[in-house]
Amino acid sequence: MIEVKHVSKVHRQGRLEVPALTDISCQIPTGSFTFILGPSGSGKSTLLYLMGALDEPTSGSIVVDGVSLQGMSTRERDQFRREQAGFIFQSFNLLSNLTALENVLVPFLPNGVIAGQRRKAVDLLDRLGLGARSEHRPNQLSGGEQQRVAIARALLKRPKLVLADEPTGELDSANSVAILKDLRDLCREQQSTVIVVTHEHEYIQPGDHQIRIRDGRVME
Repeated sequence: MIEVKHVSKVHRQGRLEVPALTDISCQIPTGSFTFILGPSGSGKSTLLYLMGALDEPTSGSIVVDGVSLQGMSTRERDQFRREQAGFIFQSFNLLSNLTALENVLVPFLPNGVIAGQRRKAVDLLDRLGLGARSEHRPNQLSGGEQQRVAIARALLKRPKLVLADEPTGELDSANSVAILKDLRDLCREQQSTVIVVTHEHEYIQPGDHQIRIRDGRVME
């Protein structure tokens, strides 16, 4: 699904250059549930953002489903993110003035929401145990409920690629286990390739793909 070839990323702060990733090469198998593991500051989130075309590498190349992200125009990168990738973040990134259902439908609002999309959004929220909470706003939902809304938003378009950056970072252990189970079950049904950034090891299951990073380099 993804091939990362000799990727480096350097952040520039004035005249200062801060390396985030150094000569990273790895592969993500199609249909896999992959964990990118490493301590804080190791570069794992940077690698995730590069795979999702949210940022560009300083050098090297990334190929997703046979298509190189390098050389894409801004419009093409926007289209890739809109049509092929679903993002789940630690901070949920829900809009406070919208209901849970409206937040799930946010990616479709610019072009208008059709009835079929609304039905699918309602079904997803119901699958995630939020059927009775769909008209509640984020401040009326628990952290676990907000993350489930974020998962529904990411999966509504049935993306080929799901990218989750510390999706359980603000949740307790019980909610974390439940959230990852929901994510596994739904992505397995949709046949999505999933990449999860975390520093926790207890959520890994036999058969999961793992990439371990330290100090901007792949260790294993």
